[in-house]
Amino acid sequence: MKMTFRWYGEKDSIAIENIAQIPVIDGVVSAVYDVPVGEVWPDESIQKLKTMAESHGLKFEVVESVPVHEDIKLRAQGCDRLIDNYCENIRRLAKYGVKVICYNFMPVFDWLRSEMAKPLADGSNSLAYDDQTVLSMNPLNSELSLPGWDESYTKEGLRELLTRYQQVDEEGLWQNLKYFLSKVIPVCEETDVKMAIHPDDPPWGIFGLPRIITDEKNLKRFLDLVPSVYNGVTFCTGSWGADINNDLIRMIHAAKGRIHFAHLRNIKHAGVRNFQESAHPTACGSLDMFGIVKALVDTGFDGYVRPDHGRMIWGETGKYGYGLYDRALGAMYLYGLFEAVKKLNR
Repeated sequence: MKMTFRWYGEKDSIAIENIAQIPVIDGVVSAVYDVPVGEVWPDESIQKLKTMAESHGLKFEVVESVPVHEDIKLRAQGCDRLIDNYCENIRRLAKYGVKVICYNFMPVFDWLRSEMAKPLADGSNSLAYDDQTVLSMNPLNSELSLPGWDESYTKEGLRELLTRYQQVDEEGLWQNLKYFLSKVIPVCEETDVKMAIHPDDPPWGIFGLPRIITDEKNLKRFLDLVPSVYNGVTFCTGSWGADINNDLIRMIHAAKGRIHFAHLRNIKHAGVRNFQESAHPTACGSLDMFGIVKALVDTGFDGYVRPDHGRMIWGETGKYGYGLYDRALGAMYLYGLFEAVKKLNR
């Protein structure tokens, strides 16, 4: 197991020097953020990330993410050029030692929350989701600041994109995903780079948009689309765990050998489709973090792990879910769980 930490590059408010001081961190997870989605990443930008990581004793072996252009998800005219660019990015990343690419196939919105800084009893705050609040919103007029919402689209562009997706149902999205994978997985096999799809967050349809990486049944269908070890998953406990019907431990066993990256975080259910992100330990939320780690170890997982969204604690401010302090605590807790489980299994 290799413990990693998400880092948004030089513009991140968290200095890479601070990440390097967390004892258990093996490497950073990052990406090239200043190139438009669908275009090819410059070699020098990839090299710079690698050099910065290595200059602080860290590795750069996981990219999160190489975004999939909406025209690929829609299989629109011109998508083959965009897929060719995606394949070129895989080749370039392989040249600089990247082993895993995390990506998602969620239409329009990467992830959704109803509150970005909901107070917790201890005075910290974290991301939260209430389904009724979200369903009452109009995505064209919302004042919420959500990733992939206000910053990436104009109101007119968003309206046009939502209209285009009215022609694509879940089955259509499955077929478009299969087409994409049929083109990129052969390149992954050539370059020894594993693709790791991130589950939908939250794992159900919203605003009439199809979502398909949602539960155990769909997880198995996804793995069967292209039955190659290079076609794998990012096992995100907070995303799949948002649905109280998902048995995460059983899903880990179902994906044995195909989990290349793990986002581990805890959440506290407050009802059906109603949850708040919590501190990482089992006692702080609704997920059995020990059981999850044990299932990963028992199935032979030896890939990359990162502590996922953290609370804002000790007065820290910054990118919601991506503060330094609580994620550092999470990394230490998770590392301890892996160490304990491995020793108990001897």
